[in-house]
Amino acid sequence: MTAKTRYIELLSPARDYQAAIAAIDCGADALYIGAESFGARRGATNSTDDIARVVDYAHLFGVRVYVTLNTILYESELERAEQLARNLIAIGVDALIVQDMAYREMNLPIELHSSTQMCNMTAEGAKFLEDSGFSRVILERALSLDEIRAIRRATTVDLECFIHGAICVGHSGRCYLSRSQSSRSGNRGECSQPCRLTYDLVTERGERLITGKHLLSVNDFDLSNRIGELIDAGVMSFKIEGRLKDDNYIKNVVSYYRQKIDEAIASRPDCVRQSWGRSRIEFTPDPKRSFTRRGGEYMLMGKRAGVASFNTPKALGQYVGSVATVGRREVKIVSRLKLSAGDGLCFIAGDSIIGTNINRVEGNTIEPNRIDGIRPGMEIYRNYDHCFTQTIERSRTRRTIGVAFDIAITASEIAITARSEDGFSCSVTHAINAAEAKNPEQMAATLREQMSKCGDSIFHAEEVRISGAEWFIPVKDIAQLRRMVIANLAAQHAQRTMPRDIRTDSGTAQYPEKRLSQHHNVVNSLARRFYLRHGVEHIVDGLDSWTSTVEQRVMVSSYCIRREIGQCLKRGSKLKERLFLHHGRHRYLLDFDCARCQMSLIDCSTNENRG
Repeated sequence: MTAKTRYIELLSPARDYQAAIAAIDCGADALYIGAESFGARRGATNSTDDIARVVDYAHLFGVRVYVTLNTILYESELERAEQLARNLIAIGVDALIVQDMAYREMNLPIELHSSTQMCNMTAEGAKFLEDSGFSRVILERALSLDEIRAIRRATTVDLECFIHGAICVGHSGRCYLSRSQSSRSGNRGECSQPCRLTYDLVTERGERLITGKHLLSVNDFDLSNRIGELIDAGVMSFKIEGRLKDDNYIKNVVSYYRQKIDEAIASRPDCVRQSWGRSRIEFTPDPKRSFTRRGGEYMLMGKRAGVASFNTPKALGQYVGSVATVGRREVKIVSRLKLSAGDGLCFIAGDSIIGTNINRVEGNTIEPNRIDGIRPGMEIYRNYDHCFTQTIERSRTRRTIGVAFDIAITASEIAITARSEDGFSCSVTHAINAAEAKNPEQMAATLREQMSKCGDSIFHAEEVRISGAEWFIPVKDIAQLRRMVIANLAAQHAQRTMPRDIRTDSGTAQYPEKRLSQHHNVVNSLARRFYLRHGVEHIVDGLDSWTSTVEQRVMVSSYCIRREIGQCLKRGSKLKERLFLHHGRHRYLLDFDCARCQMSLIDCSTNENRG
């Protein structure tokens, strides 16, 4: 490899040990997984022992394991957080994904990756993170391709971006909407997802322009057709969202993106994949048949409308067709897909959405579990594919590393050398007193057959080269030597030393801002010390530590409701008055920064009315 070789990584979520193994077997180059605490998904935690098991399996294939410690830390938690971090380092994890700069002050001997919760959106910010010792910057989902290119021009640090799954409508780490409605905070791993609730859009005069719609619910990411462009823009790690997703989702989506990334790498001679091994799956991956909210490209190609789903925050799934006629218990449909009993369907007409499952199918006639409200002309979507799910559940996935075997036989000795595709090698020799083979060609065929039997090991025979097939070797002797060489090779893989890019902070980099507001999430002394060392002069305590968010900006977003409904101020909208979002007792002023093309929510609830 040359110095210019680019290592491209497919990064999968792992809810637990089983999901981690599924992701590895289906071709992930790296995993991100939650520890027992301090992760931004409280519903996806794992013990240190379980993470150690994941590390042991992952490292066999050169797969890296990153642990999410990406909540902000209060003063009373610093000692426990540091102890957890050091425990994770001791079991061999490859990096910690962090939001709180306290971890940078702990002098931890491990790669630190800057979580998307740091709201990584600017070249200046990314350059500062690189200069202050971070090995990787995880980009905000709302960035455009041009903005990613600008960050790459300013830095050499690894860049990671999301390519599939749910999108936070607010800029990561700068959203306090959940905190404004309850004690639950996204910066503490407990987001209640208020962006998926219904809201009314109300004018300053009290006119309700839109009522009861999911005005902040945006569609999911699907950048599968932009992988090559993202590689060319400087991204090296491609991240699938979903640390709460089940194993079937992981198998399907990881397998799909493995294929897409391999296709992109194949046409770029300077790119290679990050890990080793070949994945064998027994199904055809299709992410549209797993949970998805109509995946799109969000703002990657620039600010645009059509990214929200006002009618539902749920997964609609694959488009099926439409309703032709409705009987007393049966529905005739016009469909391009073959449906099965057990499938879940959504029937949609305007604002009306009806969900049900299928009891029986006969041709283009289905018997739904519920029929009330279904009428001719409704569009049909399948959000649960029963047969496809069963296919994934029943399929076997395996990942193995290719090995070339060289067999050299003389009258007095047999020697076998095994070289794996990732650079490991070992040899075994055995003294023999061989007779001449009656059929050397048959002897060679037997040797190839026996050496190809790698069993349930992590290897497969890529090539078997033979010299000396004119000597006869009993099958049992070949099998014994094969087991020995495979065991030796496996032991080497179990001791694999993973490459690390552990950086230190020289303290010379200057933070781009002199004053930090409550939106910079500084709530402990170590984070405060970090910023002061880097030229910050004034720090306001983080908003999560405040007793109330009333009159505070609780979300900043590249998504804009005005743009979504065709009332963009930059395009001459006649709707000039101030707009508000209402949900129950909660009221938010919409503040539009047209220069930056951003929308903010300001909490206008009263303390008495907060839920």
